[in-house]
Amino acid sequence: MASSAQSGGSSGGPAVPTVQRGIVKMVLSGCAIIVRGQPRGGPPPERQINLSNIRAGNLARRAAATQPDAKDTPDEPWAFPAREFLRKKLIGKEVCFTIENKTPQGREYGMIYLGKDTNGENIAESLVAEGLATRREGVRANNPEQNRLSECEEQAKSAKKGMWSDGNGSHTIRDLKYTIENPRHFVDSHHQKPVNAIIEHVRDGSVVRALLLPDYYLVTVMLSGIKCPTFRREADGSETPEPFAAEAKFFTESRLLQRDVQIILESCHNQNILGTILHPNGNITELLLKEGFARCVDWSIAVYTRGAEKLRAAERFAKERRLRIWRDYVAPTANLDQKDKQFVAKVMQVLNADAIVVKLNSGDYKTIHLSSIRPPRLEGENTQDKNKKLRPLYDIPYMFEAREFLRKKLIGKKVNVTVDYIRPASPATETVPAFSERTCATVTIGGINIAEALVSKGLATVIRYRQDDDQRSSHYDELLAAEARAIKNGKGLHSKKEVPIHRVADISGDTQKAKQFLPFLQRAGRSEAVVEYVFSGSRLKLYLPKETCLITFLLAGIECPRGARNLPGLVQEGEPFSEEATFFTKELVLQREVEVEVESMDKAGNFIGWLHIDGANLSVLLVEHALSKVHFTAERSSYYKSLLSAEEAAKQKKEKVWAHYEEQPVEEVMPVLEEKERSASYKPVFVTEITDDLHFYVQDVETGTQLEKLMENMRNDIASHPPVEGSYAPRRGEFCIAKFVDGEWYRARVEKIESPAKVHVFYIDYGNREILPSTRLGTLPPAFSTRVLPAQATEYAFAFIQVPQDEDARTDAVDSVVRDIQNTQCLLNVEHLSAGCPHVTLQFADSKGDVGLGLVKEGLVMVEVRKEKQFQKVITEYLNAQESAKSARLNLWRYGDFRADDADEFGYSR
Repeated sequence: MASSAQSGGSSGGPAVPTVQRGIVKMVLSGCAIIVRGQPRGGPPPERQINLSNIRAGNLARRAAATQPDAKDTPDEPWAFPAREFLRKKLIGKEVCFTIENKTPQGREYGMIYLGKDTNGENIAESLVAEGLATRREGVRANNPEQNRLSECEEQAKSAKKGMWSDGNGSHTIRDLKYTIENPRHFVDSHHQKPVNAIIEHVRDGSVVRALLLPDYYLVTVMLSGIKCPTFRREADGSETPEPFAAEAKFFTESRLLQRDVQIILESCHNQNILGTILHPNGNITELLLKEGFARCVDWSIAVYTRGAEKLRAAERFAKERRLRIWRDYVAPTANLDQKDKQFVAKVMQVLNADAIVVKLNSGDYKTIHLSSIRPPRLEGENTQDKNKKLRPLYDIPYMFEAREFLRKKLIGKKVNVTVDYIRPASPATETVPAFSERTCATVTIGGINIAEALVSKGLATVIRYRQDDDQRSSHYDELLAAEARAIKNGKGLHSKKEVPIHRVADISGDTQKAKQFLPFLQRAGRSEAVVEYVFSGSRLKLYLPKETCLITFLLAGIECPRGARNLPGLVQEGEPFSEEATFFTKELVLQREVEVEVESMDKAGNFIGWLHIDGANLSVLLVEHALSKVHFTAERSSYYKSLLSAEEAAKQKKEKVWAHYEEQPVEEVMPVLEEKERSASYKPVFVTEITDDLHFYVQDVETGTQLEKLMENMRNDIASHPPVEGSYAPRRGEFCIAKFVDGEWYRARVEKIESPAKVHVFYIDYGNREILPSTRLGTLPPAFSTRVLPAQATEYAFAFIQVPQDEDARTDAVDSVVRDIQNTQCLLNVEHLSAGCPHVTLQFADSKGDVGLGLVKEGLVMVEVRKEKQFQKVITEYLNAQESAKSARLNLWRYGDFRADDADEFGYSR
């Protein structure tokens, strides 16, 4: 164990004891120590050395648990100071020693010297000189060593040191406390402040016995957050070490045993205390993890006060290098490429409350399960009516709230995905259904961990794992902490309140119910809805939150390719582009908030109507993208012209459903077009608003007095019955009253709700928009609704001109129009209808000058050439004005005619 050296002497002289060396591991008492050798491939050998010729007091000893009548033995006077003297002088130091005597029982007695040879400090003499030990009685002083001990003792007596001082030494006897009556109170009373202590024993790498100072509590301390391999006790009383248990124990012993440390008491487990041991050289908890001697444990990592993420990082360091207990470790994502471990994707669908479908940059779709969380589920067997089909989204408590939380936060947004593990497929058993392979990941948006947010609201719970199960979230500790907060605050699933009940009527396919419901939906006009499922490009399942019902909804006005159908004994193939249409609709509206207008229903109880997403008509969009054709039933609809315009544009591209389209000759139509003349019927209007894309809103002068009267009456009514601030809860698409910056109330429509402080409104009588807090909104009194007087602001666009796409050029044109016509009376003539709004010409009321023509003359816009015969005269006038502006190099034309080469760059077409 220790190196030895033979001291040479003259031949034939007395034998000189062998000098051996070692490192002091532990001080047992004032006259006994344990010395160890240097470690070589494992913990080193040890031996106990007792000091010859001296005696120190015995330390306290606890009565054996197997002897109920035995009593604890206290310290003898000056025993503990003697032990402390040696501990502070020797622990961790190199000493040399000689063995002078060995008893039949194997106990060894000898001399110990501090340092590498016998010239160092004689420990026995130092103890005696300090009055902490005495010479053994009956030993005659017949050699130099005995003489020196005798001299040291006499000097201590004369100086009244130690045990030779006045008094009986009772003040040196510790009041040792082996148990704590209330461990929880004891831990809390220290308020996680460091407590001075001495480590008295190391049971294994992560469990020690510590003497807390200055009150002498002898406690077992388990290191918070980790566990080292242990020594398993067999039936015969022997101990079998787990792999690396002995090495972990030696690692802790060599750094902490009998060292002065500080302990942060963090929690308690029975009579054992959970804590963190701090040494000037570092934190043993993190070191054990980093060296691969320990693993993190979930049940106690939550109480670790110095940051659980540091422990996880240290464990990860050891795993990556496969150190010691991790020598056979294989990472859960070891077989994945880096691009498959971390990526950004767009959320397309939320599945229940623990999974999402995302669209990758490659265009592929992938299902991602949120790591380590479990969605709400039914508890017990008798909670569900056996005769009623279970609808998990509505029938499982908090499932709907969880799904809605994810849907509102994620749908259509880009998220960061970090794959934590791949859960392999599992076959079905009697109690558990089969599961396909699952990709489990941590999903974040704007730095927020979605799973953690879900758990903190009590809308999901955290899965508990076996300690050796590494397939878990990379932010598992944060999930546990979030769950603890949710439990403490009684959130969601942990609430003591009654669970929310969602009584959702499913009208899909129920003709009788649909008939009863139809008039109500028709009268409602535009209703808010959430698209729950997409059956095909034009067939959807909708949830109407206001009516709390589910309906099947068919898009009106279009003929969409039919999808494949499974009929009894027959599989009917889908029409061409049916899958593309379904995919288009699904990507655009699935789980999005939309607005629907119900017009009618079919024989099967399906509602037919129009669906709007972000202001766009889905029927028009499908036609526009050549995925549907216009159906003849659209003729009686106000969207017919928009549909025809979109279909005509799609036909020209000859794509998808129009790939084989051949334009039919229109000889018979030509004479009609030639004979048709431009209708010029100007009516007086008042221009109230100009938009950034050069559209404008006007009020009809003829109904102006009606509006003034309505506004006056409405304001008088509001003045006598003012709305309670904050009482109004805005809903998208709803009409309301809004307080403008002038302090007056106006009729408005809610367009978007970012938050209670940011509500987007549109003033329906003036055409302007504003973002207001909900406190400046109120309920529109029925006496002043749009049924009494329709919205007075009508949107139009200039005919025969192209609005510049270049931002600066467009701003110049808008500024000119605002300067010339805003808040003035003009004359308006509708020239032609188009998708979005009618296109018109506008004249100044006094000069009868054409406003659009004026913009062309100033070189602020370009002419939109149309082929209709009735417009040729006015188009020619516009083109002549454009040539004049070009010759004068005005505004757009200041660099000449740019259209030939770089029209696309500037956003124009010839």
